[in-house]
Parts: sequence; C-alpha cells; structure tokens
Amino acid sequence: MFKCRYPHTSDKNCEDIFLMKLRMIHSHHHHEFQKYHRYFRYFRPAFVLFNILILYLLFSWVGFKGIGLFFAALICIKEIFQFIFLLRLEKRIFAPIEKLKLGLDEIAKGNYNVKVECQTANDLGLLIFSFNEMAQKLYDSEKLQTEYEENRKTLIANISHDLKTPITAIQGYIEALLDRSIKNEGDQDKYLKTIHHNIVYINKLIDDLVLFSKLDMQKLNFSFENVSVRPFMKDFMEEYKFDLEEKNIEFQYGDQLEHYDFVKLDGKRFHQAFNNIISNAVKHGPENNLSIKVTMYRQNQFICLDIEDNGHGIAADKLPFIFDRFYRIDMERKKDYECTGLGLAIAWELIEAHHGEITVSSIEAQSTCFTIMLPVLGDKEGDLTP
Repeated sequence: MFKCRYPHTSDKNCEDIFLMKLRMIHSHHHHEFQKYHRYFRYFRPAFVLFNILILYLLFSWVGFKGIGLFFAALICIKEIFQFIFLLRLEKRIFAPIEKLKLGLDEIAKGNYNVKVECQTANDLGLLIFSFNEMAQKLYDSEKLQTEYEENRKTLIANISHDLKTPITAIQGYIEALLDRSIKNEGDQDKYLKTIHHNIVYINKLIDDLVLFSKLDMQKLNFSFENVSVRPFMKDFMEEYKFDLEEKNIEFQYGDQLEHYDFVKLDGKRFHQAFNNIISNAVKHGPENNLSIKVTMYRQNQFICLDIEDNGHGIAADKLPFIFDRFYRIDMERKKDYECTGLGLAIAWELIEAHHGEITVSSIEAQSTCFTIMLPVLGDKEGDLTP
C-alpha cells in the first residue's frame, strides 16, 4: 500500500501527488529515451573506432601481459556493476511485476479487495498505481451491488408486510359487511371508516414508494433555482405557523442570518423534505403542549435550519438508523395510518440531491433536533445549473 511521506497531507492528496510525479517522470523518461536513442545511433561508429584505437595503443605500449591484467580488472569491475544492476533490476522491475501478477491472480479469483505495494517512480509504478485504482473501483462496485441486493430484499419484505396488513383488514371488514353480519349502523360506519383509513394509507405508501424509487434511481426531475433564502424562508414559515397553530401546536421561527445569502434549491422538493421532518415531529410528539422551533443561521459555507421539538426524544442506539427506509422507532411496528416509514428516508435523499445533508441529535424524553444544511451560493445569483 502506498504510504505518504509528506507531513500534514492526507493519503488521497498524497496519492494524487504521487500520481502526478509518476506522470512527470514518465514524460521525462520518454524524452530522455528519445535523446539517448539518437546518441547511440549517431555515435556508435565513433565508439567502435575509439575502441580500436585504444587496443592499438595498448599493444604498442604495454604488450600482451599488460593487456591481460587490464582485461582481468575490467572483468572484475564488470561483475561488480552487473551485480549492482541485477539488484536494482530485481527491486525495480522483477519484484513489482511479481506483486502485480499476484494481484491479478486475486482479481481473477474474484477478490477485489487487493492492493499492490509499490514505491518505484517509473512506468511500472504508474501501471501498478492504475491497477490499484481499478481494483478499488471493482471492490466499491461489488460492495455497492451487494448493498443494493440486500436493500432490495429488505424493501420487498417491508412492502409485503406493509401492504398485506391493511389489505387483510380491508378484506375482513368487507366480507363482514357483505355477509350482513354487522347489523348496527354505528359499527358499519366504524368498519367503513377503517376501510377508508387503510385505503388512504395504501395510497400514501404507494406514492412514497414511487417517489423513493425515483430518487434511488436518480430519475426524479428537479427544477433548481437560485433563491434568496431569507425572504423564501419567511414566507415558507408563515404557512407552517398558521397550519400548526390551527392544531394547537406552538411554533417559533428565528432568522439569525446577517446577509441575504443565496442557495440553490427546488422549492417543491425542499417543501417535501421539510414537511416530512415537521410531520415526524407532530406524529411522535406529545398530544398536548407540543412545541416546534425552527432556527436559521449560517455555519461556514452552509445555511443551517434547526428543527427542534419538545417530544419524547430518540434513544441514542436508534439514532443511526432513523434515515433508513421503513425504519420505525417502535420496533413492534405499531399501526399508524399516517406513517409509512419512508418519510425521513425521502427527506434525506431530497436534501442530498440539493448537495446538502441532514443531521440529528436527541435527548431522550426531552427533545429532538434535526438540522438541514444547504451549501451557500454567495450574496448574488450564480450559475443555475443543478
């Protein structure tokens, strides 16, 4: 594995530096090779004539004995240089090639989690670096495919459960009504309302599944615009304030921005993500005295929106999973006609499509705070491309 020799430099940056140097060395070696090739082609006859002249002078001045000693010393020097050359050849050529061969054998066996160690800064080093990049991409692709397969199996199991339960209930109530075994009109109305609730739930589940599948396959259309976030959020929060106070829910909104920053967003999709988080707070909050507070502020290059409630909170061991599809904090999967288990997963995907992120913190039995982070464009409108 390539080890960085530069202090205060990440492995990724160090690999980029190493790759850049390899390419520079490759270009340099190519020019040097062309230059030496010309030298050998033009000066080889001169070298031959020079050697003939040296031999003639040796015969003339020292005779056969001196020539023998000269060639003996020359052979010793040649052996020493040959030994050094073979050592360098083994280290710089044969050993890396052997490691590369072993790496290729592992790839052929289906083991993509392999990396060939190499410190040689030549064409072979560049080849091994490219091999490591290829192996890493194959490993990441295989890992992603495995995750997709597991997610697909989980998704099918959850869909089957979430559809079978209301359909079975609808079937039972309809059969009871058709058999006319329910004589009381009040009970009949109760059965019809339950059937209606289950149908509404199925429709919502299907809508969420369609939306989530489009997000998952990156086939959902977005209409991004550069928006001045302060006036946008002011109007946006006025709507929520009216709706929530109609339900006797206390709502507060605070704007702590100092400038009229711009963000790139799709108003419709952002509304869906934000609404899913608010709805989650309403569903799982206390029936009385529920309070929701939204605070907007800037943190480095992000506009942050804290959505805090005074609900029951979330256990620390469950926080890492709340954005998983079909995850419910109530593991017994208590029936909730308004909850499909996809709301927060959809919110995560929608905000991620805005190049933002969602984080969550919670104190059990006290409060939960979701934070939406959107990248700042600046103080004026910029490029409109998504």
